[in-house]
Amino acid sequence: MYFARVFSMRADRLVSLVLLLRQRGRMTAEALARELEVSTRTVLRDMEALSAAGVPVYAERGRHGGFALLPDFRTALTGLTHDEALALLVAGSRRGAQLFGLGSALASAVLKVVDALPDGVRQTAAGAAQRLLVDPETDLLARPVAPEEVPDAVATQVRRAVFGGHRLRIHYAVVNQPPKWRTVDPIGLVTVKDQGYLLARRGSEDRTYRLSRVLAAEQLDEPARRPDSVDLDRAWREREVRFRTGGDTTEVLVRVDPARREGLAATALTVTDEGTDAGGRLRMTVVFQDVRHAKWAVWEHAPGVEVLAPEWLRAALGERAREVAGLYDSTSPEH
Repeated sequence: MYFARVFSMRADRLVSLVLLLRQRGRMTAEALARELEVSTRTVLRDMEALSAAGVPVYAERGRHGGFALLPDFRTALTGLTHDEALALLVAGSRRGAQLFGLGSALASAVLKVVDALPDGVRQTAAGAAQRLLVDPETDLLARPVAPEEVPDAVATQVRRAVFGGHRLRIHYAVVNQPPKWRTVDPIGLVTVKDQGYLLARRGSEDRTYRLSRVLAAEQLDEPARRPDSVDLDRAWREREVRFRTGGDTTEVLVRVDPARREGLAATALTVTDEGTDAGGRLRMTVVFQDVRHAKWAVWEHAPGVEVLAPEWLRAALGERAREVAGLYDSTSPEH
């Protein structure tokens, strides 16, 4: 009943305002604007609308002032929206929600869930949340983690086409080629290590499109030509196998210190053969994405990894090792 007179396109934002004030207490207009990603003027207008609708919100002036609700005020909120339910399905990975354009829906859903908890449980949950950090911006070596960014407009069109069963036009950029428009039949969305992918069919062929390379997207009115049901996990594994075994991959035979085995395997596309030599070291046939990938991966794990074949890769790495050794040779005239 509180929101009957102000229910419009901004209703979700008004609900979020009330939930923020309930859970955090007094907040300034500037702080609310940052949380909701709107202007301070918009927050002030929303506060006027809430007050007119009968929500007991009031303003306190002064250095420590801000907006607050009367104590013990509670709202009778409706259930989760469609997008909020989808957001919770991918909430195991917040980056997944961001990649698929569900970040704001996830934030709104979490606010509703937290508000519905009993007071004691809410306090416990808040305490636990302070002890969890998911996906920080850097790793332990202070290397920045740079997740892919997908514009909300693109993510929304792609997501709606996938779930609505409609065909999709995408303006897609392939590396070293000019972007082109393509009409595809979307099947599903996948997120892997902070990268989002659209699985689709184009004509009679299965295709995989990286979301960060979709420059624009348009959902079409015509229905997608796709099966009624799909095993998305199986479809992804089939594409993975085709990717690893096709194209300009580079196969390398290496001798590996067992302590380096897992690190090398994690950087490779696949390991096709593996055994142990007389000295207890591993002999592995490893497939890399291309020549550059092979050189980087082997060098990264040296001297625990030695290339046995192909000979050209041994020569290239040997030359690089000599260059590095010369750079740090203290007997060099330049030193």
